Amino acid sequence: MTDIFEELQWRGMVAQTTDETALREALASGPLTVYCGFDPTAPSLHFGNLVQLVLLRRLQRAGHHVLCLVGGSTGLIGDPRPSAERALKTPEQTAEWVSRIEEQVQPFLDFDGSNPARMVNNLDWTRGITALDFLRDIGKHFRVNTMIKKDAVAARLNSEHGISYTEFSYQVLQGLDYLHLFREFGCTLQTGAVDQWGNILAGADLIRSTEGAAVHVLTTPLLTDSSGRKYGKSEGNAVWLDAKMFSPWAFYQFWINVDDAEVVTLLKVLTDLDREQIAVLEQQVRDEPFRRTAQRTLAELVTTLVHGADATRSAQAAAEALFAKGDVSALDERTLQDATAELPGGVVDTGSTIVDALVQTGVADSRNAARRLIDEGGISLNNVKVTTAEATLTEADYLHGRVALIKRGRKHLVAARRS
Repeated sequence: MTDIFEELQWRGMVAQTTDETALREALASGPLTVYCGFDPTAPSLHFGNLVQLVLLRRLQRAGHHVLCLVGGSTGLIGDPRPSAERALKTPEQTAEWVSRIEEQVQPFLDFDGSNPARMVNNLDWTRGITALDFLRDIGKHFRVNTMIKKDAVAARLNSEHGISYTEFSYQVLQGLDYLHLFREFGCTLQTGAVDQWGNILAGADLIRSTEGAAVHVLTTPLLTDSSGRKYGKSEGNAVWLDAKMFSPWAFYQFWINVDDAEVVTLLKVLTDLDREQIAVLEQQVRDEPFRRTAQRTLAELVTTLVHGADATRSAQAAAEALFAKGDVSALDERTLQDATAELPGGVVDTGSTIVDALVQTGVADSRNAARRLIDEGGISLNNVKVTTAEATLTEADYLHGRVALIKRGRKHLVAARRS
């Protein structure tokens, strides 16, 4: 596709625009300078931010100039949540998270090529503005009756908590960002999730008021889980991009377990697969959903994008070892720990019989039941069939000295953990 706007529409990445016809024409005649902001209100970006990074990546590949803004100043304030006031972070904590997010963004965009992306921090242009200048030069252009209509602000005004002036001023600060980037870099397009529409529009209105210029806004739909909740830290179901906060194994498994009803949408949004490739996977979802080919493709591509090919191969090897007949002894310690962390099981001491281990991990209700399972050939230890009830767990059976894997049949997997 040569029309980037058409591609974004096909991929389901366009929720709202200020003027679709004008934006389509501007993108086609470009290049435009576009920005998206990421606030350091947590030490890592998450699923929702990934959608925006992929959007910026597509626009950069289409030849447009990308500004990636990390909110050193807006992060000190915090975008108002509909429920309650945010706990303000210290300047030191915010600065640390700014650095982490700047580093996290690097792999998604090209900062060195012929059309390099640029990283900017809004603290650089707000720290020197006095309160009087801010109120006179920026605040003058905002109308309170318009500001209180924003969804999050309206929700807070109607709650018992109310809203502080600090959070109420957030949209003014974000509007200032767009104005500054318009003046400094000729930026004429801001992107964000659809729930940021009001904040983003504030910047476009500020540019129109101060500069007499029309600029563009594009928002993406909110992607939700099977219960209809958006993925995000405020919802308590965040899929973090930081490997220390959400391991590559857990990340890979998250995509493997995506519902059939959601997988094609996610393939369009998050991968570079074309129409024909996605049509084939969509057909497989309809005809052979039990194979989960679309989910495995999604998991491989997105995990590689975020964590790299090595981490993806480790996650795939762990899945094969745990749920098929792969070599569990070949798993590295971190992947093994992540993959078994939430498995049911129990503490089983070295030297215990396999019969006792089955009872202690909950696989069997009694020693007699455990013996029957072994005699029937239904028990394996580290993917090796157990042939005698007299077998005992040795030190060598505990992978990396931590855990032995006991499987009943094909799917019932438990962890015998060393005390």
